[in-house]
Amino acid sequence: MPHITLVRHGQANTDARDEESYDKLSPLGHQQARWLGGYMQDTGDRFQRVYSGTMRRHVETATSMGAPEHAALVQDPRLNEFAYFTLSQLMEEQHGLTIPTEREGFVSHLPTVLGAWERGEIEGAPESYADFAQRIREVMEEIAAGQGRALVVTSGGLIGTVLRQTLALDVSGWAQMCLAIMNTSVHRWQMVLGRPLLTQFNSVAHLEDPARHHAQTHL
Repeated sequence: MPHITLVRHGQANTDARDEESYDKLSPLGHQQARWLGGYMQDTGDRFQRVYSGTMRRHVETATSMGAPEHAALVQDPRLNEFAYFTLSQLMEEQHGLTIPTEREGFVSHLPTVLGAWERGEIEGAPESYADFAQRIREVMEEIAAGQGRALVVTSGGLIGTVLRQTLALDVSGWAQMCLAIMNTSVHRWQMVLGRPLLTQFNSVAHLEDPARHHAQTHL
């Protein structure tokens, strides 16, 4: 029975305000990934297939985890994140929606941006929501059809969209999932009768030791 484990990348450049600047792990992000890789090693979590997006933060996370030691790393651009910084800038220019400067502000900002994107109300978006959702659906179906347990290192927005497709979430629920997903969190699906069944969400067991609580981050 196929199993798919999705991991969100480690903490990236939290001071960034554009796609390129954000796309690299912080020192803590590398440490989070090393802790996760060590935890999987200690618990006997083995994978026959390892995938990631082509973004720098995806590859750096997989490498710091030691994931390529399980199997050759397959980099697939269909596992890349949507351009949230760019969408936010376009929303500010076109609709006057101010970009927040603290995490609390994203609670209302994210669903507003995602809803406008889904409805096609953001002119010049790098990718339509329909194309984004379709590429995720296609790559997940291909991974699910493979043999052996699969590890996928990607981003929170993509994981949130897989959750949306699995659980039939509306925009509000989709945004809440995206906001909740922590850095290097683990999410598991099991294919049952050809359909994905969510079996684990947002696990950070590798960060539960009190000495590691500071590493439980969202951005």
